[in-house]
Amino acid sequence: MSGWRKTLDDLAEAGLLRRPLIIESRQGPRVRIDGADYLCFCSNNYLGLAGHPALAEAAKAAADQYGTGTGASRLVSGTMRIHRELEDAVVRFKGTEAAIVFPTGYMANVGTIQALVGRGDTVYCDRLNHASIFDGCRLSGATLRVYPHRDVDRLRRLLGRKREGRALVVTDTVFSMDGDLAPLPDLAEVCERHGAMLMLDEAHATGVLGENGRGAAEHFGIEPGRVPVVMGTLSKAVGSLGGYVAGSRDLADLLVNKARSFIYTTALPPAVCAASVAGLRIIEEEPERRAALWARTRQLHDGLRERGFDIGPTETPITPVIVGDSAQAVELSQRLFEHHILAPAIRPPTVPDGAARLRLTPMATHTAENVQHVLAALASQGRKL
Repeated sequence: MSGWRKTLDDLAEAGLLRRPLIIESRQGPRVRIDGADYLCFCSNNYLGLAGHPALAEAAKAAADQYGTGTGASRLVSGTMRIHRELEDAVVRFKGTEAAIVFPTGYMANVGTIQALVGRGDTVYCDRLNHASIFDGCRLSGATLRVYPHRDVDRLRRLLGRKREGRALVVTDTVFSMDGDLAPLPDLAEVCERHGAMLMLDEAHATGVLGENGRGAAEHFGIEPGRVPVVMGTLSKAVGSLGGYVAGSRDLADLLVNKARSFIYTTALPPAVCAASVAGLRIIEEEPERRAALWARTRQLHDGLRERGFDIGPTETPITPVIVGDSAQAVELSQRLFEHHILAPAIRPPTVPDGAARLRLTPMATHTAENVQHVLAALASQGRKL
């Protein structure tokens, strides 16, 4: 038996083996799998834009005009006018001087952190930050200090220690597995007091939080100038693909010249950029989508709590149904799948040992009846574990 086979067998025995399902339809409140329809309650397509016809039409028009590929990196011949149009749209949306678009949010985090700090510097990271943040911190070569989740007092003590070089604090604004929020006002204050840069990952907040959907910083009333580095994605609520970093003109110029994941990769396809521009426009012009998302979120949260489920500290559409044991989480997911509900189990190492769960995410395009169906199925199947 090869070492690979043994590793796979060990994962299967521990209930940790993963295999992707094949989706045969557009992303939406329902998806097609093996010819059958399933309610999809696991997607980050919060506003339902990934299947919106306006994004598809924009992508088609861009492909007709520019073709399907960009042929090179942004610094060779890969930067096309549509890339600048997208970056201008991000600037308007976020209210910053400049923005740079990366092929993925993962690449935006890794490249930005590596460009901002290096050996001799220190980066401070919330323990529950996304893996892409941790990977960026480690690849940067800077000293990594991890503080307990949302613990500003501990961060304040760490920043107060003697250090050399630059200091960078990086945090998710919406934590992707628990759905809770970073304490941004306190983080901004402690960074200002101790001379540290603050970088926010607004991936799950973009389009979801704030009066205009601009993210958690808007939700908390924090002026853009107080946060020098704001990262976000175009692949969740925006309904497309890519990551962005918004901030000053100097920050954007620095990333163009120093972020390896920007320099050494082929640029985003034109169709993807055009779809992102269309998605941002809809977010700004159709606030009713965000209102519908929050109505379904409140219905789901209230219904789960009334039925005795542990949904942790969530304050957002990300809704954990905490099971604990990985095998039981997989079993519950499978029982829901038999009821044509797609809600895969989330297991270690994505979450800590003993914290396996289903991660439910309503969309603006779900109906109240869809949510009620999921609540009823969970109530009946959860009792059988």
